[in-house]
Amino acid sequence: MQENLVIVESPAKAKTIENFLGKGYTVTSCMGHIRDLQKKDFGIDLEKKYQPKYVISPDKKKIVAELKKLAKGAQTVWLASDEDREGEAIAWHLKEVLKLDPERTKRIVFHEITKEAIQRAIENPRTIDENLVNAQQARRVLDRIVGFQVSPVLWKKVKPALSAGRVQSVAVRLIVEREREIINFKSETWYRVNGIFLAKDENGNPAELKAELSKRFPTKEEAYAFLEKCQSAEFTIANVTKKPAKRSPAQPFTTSTLQQEASRKLSFSVSQTMAVAQRLYEAGKITYMRTDSVNLSNLAINTAKQKITELHGEEYVKVRRYHTKSKGAQEAHEAIRPTYMENETVGGSAQEQRLYELIWKRTMASQMADAKLERTNVTISVSTAPEVFTATGEVIVFDGFLKVYMESTDDENGHGHGHGNGGQDIIPPLKANDVLSMSSVVATQRFSQRPPRFTEASLVKKLEELGIGRPSTYAPTITTIQNRNYVEKEDRPGVERKFDIITLKNGNISEATNTEITGAEKSKLFPTDIGMVVNDFLVENFEQIMDFNFTANVEKEFDDIAEGQKVWNEMIDKFYKPFHGQVEDVLKNSERSKGERILGTDPKTGKQVSVKIGRFGPVAQLGEASTEEDSEKPQFASLRTGQHLETITLEETLDLFKLPRDLGEYENKKVTVSIGRFGPYIRHDNKFVSLGKENDPFTVELDKAVELIEAKREKDRKAVIKVFDEEPELRVLNGRWGPYISFQKKNYKIPKKVNAEELTLEDCRKIIEEAPEPKGRRTRKKK
Repeated sequence: MQENLVIVESPAKAKTIENFLGKGYTVTSCMGHIRDLQKKDFGIDLEKKYQPKYVISPDKKKIVAELKKLAKGAQTVWLASDEDREGEAIAWHLKEVLKLDPERTKRIVFHEITKEAIQRAIENPRTIDENLVNAQQARRVLDRIVGFQVSPVLWKKVKPALSAGRVQSVAVRLIVEREREIINFKSETWYRVNGIFLAKDENGNPAELKAELSKRFPTKEEAYAFLEKCQSAEFTIANVTKKPAKRSPAQPFTTSTLQQEASRKLSFSVSQTMAVAQRLYEAGKITYMRTDSVNLSNLAINTAKQKITELHGEEYVKVRRYHTKSKGAQEAHEAIRPTYMENETVGGSAQEQRLYELIWKRTMASQMADAKLERTNVTISVSTAPEVFTATGEVIVFDGFLKVYMESTDDENGHGHGHGNGGQDIIPPLKANDVLSMSSVVATQRFSQRPPRFTEASLVKKLEELGIGRPSTYAPTITTIQNRNYVEKEDRPGVERKFDIITLKNGNISEATNTEITGAEKSKLFPTDIGMVVNDFLVENFEQIMDFNFTANVEKEFDDIAEGQKVWNEMIDKFYKPFHGQVEDVLKNSERSKGERILGTDPKTGKQVSVKIGRFGPVAQLGEASTEEDSEKPQFASLRTGQHLETITLEETLDLFKLPRDLGEYENKKVTVSIGRFGPYIRHDNKFVSLGKENDPFTVELDKAVELIEAKREKDRKAVIKVFDEEPELRVLNGRWGPYISFQKKNYKIPKKVNAEELTLEDCRKIIEEAPEPKGRRTRKKK
């Protein structure tokens, strides 16, 4: 009989733990959740206090059978799943499904996989915390209720196959509202004035001093007038102040700050960060990666202190204890940090190494001394005008934590900037009343910036600020809204913009116009048309579930359940009754929503022009649907990539109806070009040829179309290796993965050693007869 059976979620975690436990322990994994709410029906018994109906997932049946066998033969079963609600629920499901004897079952938790942590956990086992399990069940049940009851409303009122989710729909709302702010944004313009003056450095050599005017001018005329005043002005140092300043390091990582920094510094997506962090955790290299705590253990602080002293010296150490402010930090154990602070780097994939290094630097910096700076502010007066120029310089007196790490910021373009050693210019030695000579004064036209679109990481930051979601829900939420096609992550090129520059140099004023690229987007989140239409429908009809405060309060209630202060099914009941009534009401009384916009009238036909969501996505419509049999049906055209229901103009929409375009004839048959579900295409002799991205369906000419038709024929010719007159349905073809036989809509593999070109009809029939039965649809195993 086995003495001890330890069950964890993943094989990687099992392997790491096995190394620490030694003899007498068998460590195995259950590969995550072993059961979930049943898919068919509702999966919740509304009559019996919202009791969940759980079923073992089909792909877990084999694992469950093996675990039952192992558990039967063990003296003690240790449930060692993760330490948060999700992990607690996994332990509870294992206890229920495997029918574990409470006397022989122990629950252990740890937030890092090290020998000490595992041994401490074994010495301090506990029972399963029902409150944490109930908090997880409440989330699962509430999300199922919202999803299962609102989605059918969307199918009926907007478009089939749509879905809604409690947290996802609110996240989409943030993105839609930001998009509308951008659409309605009116840019303002002004002129910024910069001067370059000449002073002397410490050795008496000429040194440049760059300064900015304290005032912005709203118009070109005012900026020009100021430069005219500068032509005859004397520039004097009004005052110089030097002040010591300091910079402090950022707090250690929580789930959301790790996701933000990995996005800014390493360009990782949120789900990628979590997958890499999970691998590091399971290999025992970092502490648990789902946490909203900034706390560090005494051991971590002491080892960090030793390492900093060893690497940089004692003056670089400053022990700091951070405390978690966020309400409901129920996963309040420790921040994300290396398990062994002395290891600056680890093995593993390149991604694991880079993320580990980021975590190591951030944790080290949090225990290091402030950076000491000297900040110099210089004011320069202009004898002919009341405005003053100011220059700021920063000198690092002591680098402190900057030696290791500086947090990045989100700038407009979403590129993170690590400020190395204090970006400003060094100011030459100056004193009040010094007269400066002016090298140049330049007024540049600038524009107010529209609100930035969200990146995955800045969306997480916003969700956290609003109290929506928890460390375990950020990544799945962001993945789901993209998978559901409500939001797209895209790079978009900027547009060219002209701006004016007025320069005063050598006593002369000159004007020039330059161009710059503005508004380029990298990995930003854009709502799709269907995302916007669904959002508007939900905001109008389900105000409560789309409300940010309501969603945040629900999270707080889950926290109360986790702390044993609320009963989970009572919380659900309070929500369900009014919500269910609302669903019935919306089904009965609300209008269908297609996101329709009427743009005007077609000047040629006098018909109404509109855009809306069609069966396959956004479409333009010319004419109105009529109930009379013989009346003319409306015409439809798909919107092009980059066109949107909310912003498309009447002119752009009318252009869509110029298709199909007749290009002429080839081989006595008509050649037309059009746009379909899968993009632009050429039609000739009832065959379709895709029009590549580089060809515009509105301008492509006949010669290009013929070239594409011939190229497709050549490709098809190469694809057919052999045909047989006596069996026209059987063909030997060349596919992506080599030759194969096609017969009665089924494909058959040709053995590698056989030359496809030499096959006879008999050979082909033999291959078909001997072909193995087609396997069921293969599903990728979850790693």
